[in-house]
Amino acid sequence: MITRKQTEFEGQQLIMETGKLAKQANGSCWVQLGDTVVLAAVVADSKASEERDFFPLTVDYREKAYAAGKIPGGFFKREGKPTDGEVLSARLIDRSIRPLFDKSFRNEVQVYVWVLSADKVNDADVLGITAASLALGISNIPFTTPIAGVRVGRVEGRFIANPTFEQQEESDIDLVLSASEESIIMVEGEAREISEDDMIAALEYGHQAIRQILVLQKQVVGEAGKVKMELAVAEATPDLLKAVHGYRAELAKGLRIAEKEARRQALAEINDKIKTELAESFPEKEGKISEIFHDLEKELMREMVLTEKSRLDGRGLSDIRDISIEVGLLPRAHGSALFTRGQTQALASITLGTKVDEQRIEELEGEFRKTYMLHYNFPSFCTGEVKPNRGVSRREVGHGNLAERAIKQVMPTEKLFPYTVRIVSDVLESNGSSSMATVCAGSLACMDAGVPIKSAVAGIAMGLIKEGDQVAVLTDILGDEDHMGDMDFKVAGTREGITAFQMDIKIGGISTKIMREALQRAQDGRFFILDKMQAVLEQPRPELSAYAPRIMTVKIPVDSIGMVIGPGGKNIRDIVERTETTIDINDDGTVTIAAVDPVACEKAASIIRAMTAEVEVGTVYIGKVKKIMKFGAFVEVLPGREGLLHVSEIEHRRIERVEDVLKVGDEVQVKVMKIDGDGKIDLSHKVLIERPAGAPDSNRSSFNNR
Repeated sequence: MITRKQTEFEGQQLIMETGKLAKQANGSCWVQLGDTVVLAAVVADSKASEERDFFPLTVDYREKAYAAGKIPGGFFKREGKPTDGEVLSARLIDRSIRPLFDKSFRNEVQVYVWVLSADKVNDADVLGITAASLALGISNIPFTTPIAGVRVGRVEGRFIANPTFEQQEESDIDLVLSASEESIIMVEGEAREISEDDMIAALEYGHQAIRQILVLQKQVVGEAGKVKMELAVAEATPDLLKAVHGYRAELAKGLRIAEKEARRQALAEINDKIKTELAESFPEKEGKISEIFHDLEKELMREMVLTEKSRLDGRGLSDIRDISIEVGLLPRAHGSALFTRGQTQALASITLGTKVDEQRIEELEGEFRKTYMLHYNFPSFCTGEVKPNRGVSRREVGHGNLAERAIKQVMPTEKLFPYTVRIVSDVLESNGSSSMATVCAGSLACMDAGVPIKSAVAGIAMGLIKEGDQVAVLTDILGDEDHMGDMDFKVAGTREGITAFQMDIKIGGISTKIMREALQRAQDGRFFILDKMQAVLEQPRPELSAYAPRIMTVKIPVDSIGMVIGPGGKNIRDIVERTETTIDINDDGTVTIAAVDPVACEKAASIIRAMTAEVEVGTVYIGKVKKIMKFGAFVEVLPGREGLLHVSEIEHRRIERVEDVLKVGDEVQVKVMKIDGDGKIDLSHKVLIERPAGAPDSNRSSFNNR
């Protein structure tokens, strides 16, 4: 049976439908806004895996090329591996739904979200969040808290829910959030240095919009929802719980070891000891013992924070770890910075390139180019682990994107700084918030490279421990505090305001009151870090690295582009070879010239200016003879522009043979006497020389190269 509901949302029809497509999935639905359509289908194993100690959830978000009436590029002409944009959208969905599954549910679940139609007006990523929730709500999978996603923009001071692509270009906020009716679950986005109050206002506005969407979603689930499967929970026996909890004091002591590796080693030894000592009484229960041990570790850590206001490394709730900064440490990179905060360390390097280095990106909405990019790498050695290297992970894409957006807001315009900028952040150590260390290191590296960024950018991660009415907000969280805590809230910005943010919640959600406190504490931490950064490098260096290319631009008439390029690119290749530069010409006539040697740039620019200059009547030029005819010589006065020097205009005497006076390749000073309607140019040399008094002949000393 087909169930279809629709309502008006922000002036467009929002449609939710189930029962027509993908009926063999556990749950499936079609969600449409305008002419943008997404299909969500979810499937789950009927049995849980006994070996797994985690919830195996996979989210796959894919954009079909046919959705925008396109055929994929490349040799195979079919969709390939997920693009970074698809990976980021999949992460938005995953982070929204993962906290809402029962922790005892271990059946493998796959969520597919496909974009079937793209109207180039409405973004499909937030529809994907809503569609995934609806498909899970309809299914027999035990997902019982409906959520929805919405994007919030602000144009001319007015908030907009799900702004169009055109409105997003004008917006000073790009905020995506997912929420249930009661609480916010996930936040992601960027902003143009907004205040904390503006951030809270945007969240409250978005949450209210989500409540409208949830009304429709609940109607569909109420009519088409299936009976949920039972949770097959293998509860630990009271005897086993009591036995493991008998090591509580020993575990509490191990948790107070401040150094990460020593603490983890001590806890691993305690875990092994428990398994060994309980093996006879509780055979084949090693997995359950580890699970109880982890739960007890989490309980003790949270208890220590809430009751003693003390953290794993001994810090207070608002303390920031020790910070050290070094800039300019890589001699050949165009800019570099090493940022270390506690046991988290990021090495950022800057490479400055030209227009040929721009990244071309093809999406459903069209093709565009990026002149600024940030790439984040997280090798396994940064956490002291051995793992296979299988390319860039989804986590690396997500964290790199967050840091890229944070710094993007202060980057100079292409007109002011016509370079392609690539930042690479290699995380060398990690114990919490390496993405925020990347923001700090990347910002400093830009300044070290001489990139005229508006101001420095810093970032910090906030955590949360919440048990009933007891709440503790943690500043600058550790990796274990992220793992065993309830929130990971990353905030980056300048002294003027917030530029990027990302929040993940591991409980049902949090109130705006808690978020307000977290934002205020994040601002305090951000200012503290900015002070440290400013003490090392206060502003961008005035000069670029000696190894960075020098770029200059020249504007030429659009109708001269073809002449500068020449037939088959002959002219432009000749200039590149003669000057050892890189040259790029835009359709609007902007010529970008790049070379390590600034003299080479100026030489190429002079040639191009001369090629495109207009020949003016009355102007004197040093021309080169290109061709000799019986009636005169053709002289090139500007590159590609020739005029006729008639035999009668060469000297103040009668010349029988032009060859007796001029040869091809000679340079001669000429004056432009006339340009007719067809662009033909008449030249004269004799008007520039005096007639010798009493002598019929004039000397020819005015000609060069004779």
